Amino acid sequence: MEENVQHLDSNLNKNSLWLFLIPSLIGIFLFMVPIHYQGELTIPVAVLAKSIRSFFGDSLVAISTAIIALMSVASVLVKLLQPKLITNNPFLNNLLNPSMTWLAVRVIGGISVVLSFYQFGPEMIWNENTGGLVLHDLLPTLFSVFLFAGLLLPLLLNFGLLELFGALLSKIMRPVFNLPGRSAIDCMASWLGDGSVGILLTSKQYENKFYTQREAAVVGTTFSAVSITFSLVVIAQVNLEHLFLPFYAAVCLAGIVAAIIIPRLPPLRNKKDTFIDGTTRDKDMDALPKGHTSFSWGMELALKKASQVKSVKQVAKEGVENAVDMIFGVLPVVMGLGTIALVIAENTSVFSVLGQPFIPLLKMMGVPEAVAASKTIVVGFADMFIPSILVTPISNDMTRFIVAAMSVTQLIYMSEVGALLLGSKIPINIVELFIIFIFRTLITLPVITAMAYLVF
Repeated sequence: MEENVQHLDSNLNKNSLWLFLIPSLIGIFLFMVPIHYQGELTIPVAVLAKSIRSFFGDSLVAISTAIIALMSVASVLVKLLQPKLITNNPFLNNLLNPSMTWLAVRVIGGISVVLSFYQFGPEMIWNENTGGLVLHDLLPTLFSVFLFAGLLLPLLLNFGLLELFGALLSKIMRPVFNLPGRSAIDCMASWLGDGSVGILLTSKQYENKFYTQREAAVVGTTFSAVSITFSLVVIAQVNLEHLFLPFYAAVCLAGIVAAIIIPRLPPLRNKKDTFIDGTTRDKDMDALPKGHTSFSWGMELALKKASQVKSVKQVAKEGVENAVDMIFGVLPVVMGLGTIALVIAENTSVFSVLGQPFIPLLKMMGVPEAVAASKTIVVGFADMFIPSILVTPISNDMTRFIVAAMSVTQLIYMSEVGALLLGSKIPINIVELFIIFIFRTLITLPVITAMAYLVF
């Protein structure tokens, strides 16, 4: 042990130590320390986001509309004209020159947001359950979260915190989930704060070659957990607030079971274990060098990472680019895909038909009012909150408990998490997301039902 400490001491540089310690502790506090705010358990970044939303009020709806409409028009012009000012700048080219598929999504988002803002055109696009829901309820929240999460994310990414956690937690994350130890940070940030924060963190780590394609897809679809705060909202919607502890215990247990099983199934199992540039991970990357403990090696990696930070300006620039990339790049995708999914859910029987095969399964497990419950199962793919709304006519507490818990553990819904994943660099498509959603449903439903039998 003394040898390890001496080895660590010999590499310690006081400047690097403080450069690692201070920003990392601030990052931990902002993204991972639960605090009570206005009667809710949340994290400081979420509080900052709420303060921005409160300060701007309804103006955020107008701001979001302007951004999405502007990005729609600008992307079309850049695609047609290919100005060198944009195409020669990697950041601007990535932001304003998407592929034809994403250009179409941005145009749909631009049309949807304008119609929803002015409540003009076909009502099915702009009413309060479709485009209006995304515009007025979701976009202001995402704008606020993206602003602060993007600006402050370098505190977690740039100063060595993930390197330390990666070394400390690799012995748990690698054998259980076949993931790097640093992925535990993504899960904690999502769980305590917001799933969109976890996806932003995952996407940036994939782009920076810390995750392979498979690891990024697994973390993005499995560890972008729904926050404690939103779980409280869901259980309150079904009038079972007094059962929050067993409800959240069921959610956590089902989530862990799904996280162990689903990455071992296609399509996640079939993802390439290569980085974004096609290179492969060194098989010994997680192995400890001789003479090191997990802590001493993690500290050495952390200090090396911190020493690479040369200026505040560099860190601030990266934070601004993160925020701009998410606000200007992802909001149009969320508006486009979210509106499409909700229009389908509200105006067609697609999700009811898709829920039919679940009726025998629900009846076999003895779930009361199985037919009514089946209509809520697949609709969660459009929006996580819709099942809790549709379950209102169901009188049985056990069924409402199961539907609420299941909607949280399904995790992938197109009005936010799904759209964010598709809008990121993480290698996943909408068909794969739907397959993962169905697998999550099939795996978590029996676990949640078993827990419900213990409660009721």
